Amino acid sequence: MKKYLSLLLSLALLAALLTGCGSAGKSAASYDSGMVEYAVSDEAAMAPAEGAAMKNTAADTGSTQLPQNRKWIVTVNLTAETDDLDALRSALDEKIAALNGYVEDQSVYNGSIYDSGRRYRSANLTVRIPADSIDAFLQDVGGLANIVRQNKSIEDVTLSYVATESRLKALETEEARLLELLSQAENMTDLLEIEARLSEVRSELENYASQKRLYDNQIDYATIYIAIEEVQEYTPTEEPSLWERIRDGFKDNLEGVGEGLLDVLVWFIVSIPTLVVLAVVVLILVLIVRRIRRRRKAKKAAKQQKTEE
Repeated sequence: MKKYLSLLLSLALLAALLTGCGSAGKSAASYDSGMVEYAVSDEAAMAPAEGAAMKNTAADTGSTQLPQNRKWIVTVNLTAETDDLDALRSALDEKIAALNGYVEDQSVYNGSIYDSGRRYRSANLTVRIPADSIDAFLQDVGGLANIVRQNKSIEDVTLSYVATESRLKALETEEARLLELLSQAENMTDLLEIEARLSEVRSELENYASQKRLYDNQIDYATIYIAIEEVQEYTPTEEPSLWERIRDGFKDNLEGVGEGLLDVLVWFIVSIPTLVVLAVVVLILVLIVRRIRRRRKAKKAAKQQKTEE
């Protein structure tokens, strides 16, 4: 009976392995046939290979058409400027909520560094937006702030996703067969052997299920990293002409001179107590030096008078 059960266990494990391979082969075969159909279409000719990323570094917010039979992870990096950081953050929160997105992480810097008499402020946001709403969100951001820099990365993870699904199906099949064998085990040795393998299978199942959930989240929701700076004047997005450069440079120079004079005035007013103390100290030192010189002159004159006598 023990030999029969061991033989049955071996056959079941072999059948599970063959079923997993067959499932993976079937998925790969169906995926390959899909690839053939995908390759003959005009739109598919633009698709990158697995693991490749299509990047758009232009500062536009135009839409990117992606084939529907692929798995894409979209990541966007934005650098934007605004003259009112609080108002922009409030408007962004409304847009994100309207698109069923959410803010994954955010940090706001209200620094103590003053530039031209104004506090420097900035914010960094990590926003998750449904992938089919990414273009609408980028257009909204472009209408709310001055986009200085934009980078869009589109990664094709189709092969990895299909391989993860196939492995999950194979492990689920093996788990079901192991549970069936576990219910038929008649001795402790077989029971421990089946339970050990079942523990390994369940650990792998959890790992692959976690990987699939991560893929699903990254595929369904695009990730947008937004760096916002609060400024007084927006950075031009187009190359200025020679006259514009001269005009803007002259204007900036005049503003710099005026701000410099104001800074000197502010420093002088703020430093009046210190300057008064320094003036008193200098006056005392001058009086002391004058008294010393007078004494020396008086001694020298008295010495000369004695010599003449």
